[in-house]
Order: sequence, then structure tokens, then C-alpha cells
Amino acid sequence: MTLTAREARKQREAEQRRKAIIKIVRKLIRKGGMGEISLRKVAEMAGYSTTVVYSLFDDKAMLITQAMDEDLLELTRILGEAAQSQSEPLARIRTVARAYVDFGLSHPDEYEFVFMQRRPHASTDQARVEHGNPGEDPYAFARALFLDLAQTGAVSSRQDDLELMTQIFWEGLHGLTSRHLVMGHDDAWFPETPMDRHIELMLDVLLTGVLTHFKPRT
Repeated sequence: MTLTAREARKQREAEQRRKAIIKIVRKLIRKGGMGEISLRKVAEMAGYSTTVVYSLFDDKAMLITQAMDEDLLELTRILGEAAQSQSEPLARIRTVARAYVDFGLSHPDEYEFVFMQRRPHASTDQARVEHGNPGEDPYAFARALFLDLAQTGAVSSRQDDLELMTQIFWEGLHGLTSRHLVMGHDDAWFPETPMDRHIELMLDVLLTGVLTHFKPRT
């Protein structure tokens, strides 16, 4: 269906408002966390009525979910570029893992916003990132890596096993990344080890565990 000029203009205006509101949300979260967010406060800072905000976002959960979209898409893009440098599935997983940690450490605000704050959760259809699309959804991208590994016969291809492999592996990477973001590199209570060696050994442990525990089922 072709839009009239008036309808097209209204859509453009709505998208401009949406982007302005999202920008305010991201600013507030970086300043004081999720507790700073309310639709009324966001509306005041953006210079819109609450009616305008509610016309674009159903609730706070949807507002925060769409504010994360930009960072999720960027993370997926970076992981995708890393994956293209390797043709062998296991090597691809290792390369993507290093890219994930690099992203977190070089984008601390974005990483903390998406992965290190408690937040209300909106339904997947309220996000602009397409849920389950490996080209947009970083979890789906990571799961596809283990599916590729399974197709070589190295690990199980059962759905529940693929989900566990993906989540256990992601949890290991997140633990390392978040620990460095929170504690820094000079915490006397947590002796520092060379990062490159630390990542490589962690990947050895995680992948050895995955290959041992999730053997193909007969």
C-alpha cells in the first residue's frame, strides 16, 4: 500500500521523535542507571507530552528495549566481521569470543547498559532487533556458531544441547568481561594476569568442556 505524502511525513516525524526519546533514555541510563527512567521524566526532557511518548512506546520496558537495539546490532555486526576471518567452526568460535570481549572492554558504557543492569523485559516483538535473526540478534548469532560446530559431528545437534552450549560459553565470556569492567586492571584483591593468555586459557577450558560433555548423541 502506497503512503500519501501526508502519511509519509507523519511517519518521518514519528521516527524523529522516537530517536530523540531514545537518545534521552540512553543519556539518563548512563547518568544514573535504569532507576532514572520513567515515561514522564523522559517526556519532559525530550520536550514532548506524555501522550506523545505513550503513542510511540507502550511502556517503560519497550522504551528500554528499543534503546538497546543500536548496541545489540553493533555487537552482532562486529561478531559477524570476526567470524568471516575463519572458515573452520571451532576457530570461528574462538575468534568471535575474543571479539566479544574486545567489544565489551572498548565499549564499557554500551556493554554495561545492555548486559549489566537489571531492567524490565519487553516482549520480543517490541524490539527493533529481529529476535532469532543471526544477522541482528547476538544470541542467535552465537547459537548459529555452535550449530555450525554440531554439523561437523563434533558436538550434539539437539536443540536443548545447543542452547546450553551457547549459554555456558556466553556466560564465561560475560564473566571475564564484566569482571574487568567492574574491577579494572589494578585491583589489589584480584591479581591481574596477562589478558591474552587469560582469554586463551579460558577458551581452552570452555571449549574442552563443551566438546567433552556435549558429544553427539546416538
